[in-house]
Amino acid sequence: MHTYLPPSAARVKNCYLKKQAVTRLILLLYFILHFATVSAQQEDRNWEKQWCIADEQTPDDILQIALSWACGPGGADCTMIEPNKSCYLPNTVRDHASYAFNSYWQKYKKHGGSCYFSAAAMVTNLDPSL
Repeated sequence: MHTYLPPSAARVKNCYLKKQAVTRLILLLYFILHFATVSAQQEDRNWEKQWCIADEQTPDDILQIALSWACGPGGADCTMIEPNKSCYLPNTVRDHASYAFNSYWQKYKKHGGSCYFSAAAMVTNLDPSL
């Protein structure tokens, strides 16, 4: 048995069904975004236990170029590796580059920054300060 609805009632029913579909879509998108955010936050916990350091295989002249970029245009905070500062020693290009690379990466990794530095750096799970 088919129930006939007047044209205005059919439009109301159609509008109600569209609103219901839109509501379901919004809820679905909310849950997808929520899941993605929770997953990213769990990944961030792992990032807090990682450091960006100079690759042992990279020659000092390449490290110096990357170090200069990190401390200059890159925006890393390199004040602690200046003379007479607490992280100046050991005074090697490799140690200073590791400090600068990590400073840059910790500052920008959540915004798309990488630990690459033209293949002069690598990520480690071992705290280099120990």
